[in-house]
Amino acid sequence: MARLQDEHDGPGTVVERFHATSGRVSGWLALVLSSLVVVAGLAYLDDGFPPWVAAAALLVAVLSWAAMLRPALWATEQHLVMRNLVETVHIRLAAVEELAVRQVLAVRAADRRWVSTVVGRSWRKSITAGRGGGEAGGAREGMSYPDFVDDRLRELVEHARSAAGVRPGSREQLALPDAVRREPAWLPIGLVAGASLVLVVSFFL
Repeated sequence: MARLQDEHDGPGTVVERFHATSGRVSGWLALVLSSLVVVAGLAYLDDGFPPWVAAAALLVAVLSWAAMLRPALWATEQHLVMRNLVETVHIRLAAVEELAVRQVLAVRAADRRWVSTVVGRSWRKSITAGRGGGEAGGAREGMSYPDFVDDRLRELVEHARSAAGVRPGSREQLALPDAVRREPAWLPIGLVAGASLVLVVSFFL
C-alpha cells in the first residue's frame, strides 16, 4: 500500500487511497472544452466575441475541476477522509456507525450521513448489489472495485472499533471525541465565487 501523508494525522499515516470510479473523463472533457472557449473569448474579445460566453465557460471550467476532478477519498490509520466540493471531512473510523457503497459512498457517523461521490456503482448495480449489511472480508478474486472499497472500509472500521473497544451504535461509540472534523475548502469556494462574479460583471460589458 502507498504510504502517503495527511497533514492532520502526521507523516506516513495514509493506509489506502481510493481512486474514482466515474466522473473523471467527463470532468476532464468539460474542463478542456470550457478552457478552449475561455481562450477563444480572450483572443477574439475585440472582434465581438460575447464576454459573458467566455465568463460562463470560465465558471464551467472551475466547477468541472471542483466538482468532478478535485474530490478524493482516502483512509488514514485513524480517519476516513472525504474531500468534496466545498469541504474536507475527517471521520474517525471508530465512530462510523454504518456505511454502504451505492451510487455514492454513504457513511453514517455522529448521527449524520456523510457522502462521497468518488466511489459508487451504476444505478442498476446499486439496486442489485444488496450489500448493506456485509462483513469485512478483504479483496476477492474478480471482485469489482466498488465491492473492494466497501469491504476494505468495513475492515478498517471494524479494526478501529476493536481498538477503541466500542460497538456500532453503542453509547460508547456515540461518545467518542472528535468523531467528525470539517474543514472548508477555501480554494474552490474562492474560485467559484470569483468566476461567478466575473460572469455577472460580463453582462455589463
